[in-house]
Amino acid sequence: MLLALTVSTSALAEIYKHVDADGRVTYSNIKSKGAIRLEIDPDANNISNNRAKTRSSSSTNKRTATPDNFPRVDKDTQNQRDSKRRSILQNELEAEKAALEEAKKAYAEGESNPEVYRTAEGQTFRNVPKFQEKMKNLQENVDNHQKNIELLQKELDSLH
Repeated sequence: MLLALTVSTSALAEIYKHVDADGRVTYSNIKSKGAIRLEIDPDANNISNNRAKTRSSSSTNKRTATPDNFPRVDKDTQNQRDSKRRSILQNELEAEKAALEEAKKAYAEGESNPEVYRTAEGQTFRNVPKFQEKMKNLQENVDNHQKNIELLQKELDSLH
């Protein structure tokens, strides 16, 4: 019985990794052609939650002491680095705001210029799918700049 338990446990721990011709990685517990078996420590799969239920206990929030030989940066150097980082982020934020304004102008311009095509007989028709695709791309550009601005602002706000 002990042997059966040991065999079944090791069978469950067999994981295979396969990389196809396009570079996609697949993990499986079933061996397939070209797959390699991964060596997994069964004890590493045991997850324990030894954290305390409350945060008020100072004994649960103990930190490991920094080793004496750990590289340190003096306060002035760190302040200079933080200041430089803040300056870089601020410049990026201003550039993104300018790019957002340009993207909004391009969107408004694109909206006022519908896509058309002319037939051999000289008739003009709106090309709705092409117009929608153009507007979708312009809107994505605006959205990307807005998201970048939000993320840069969030990063700047976290530097106190």
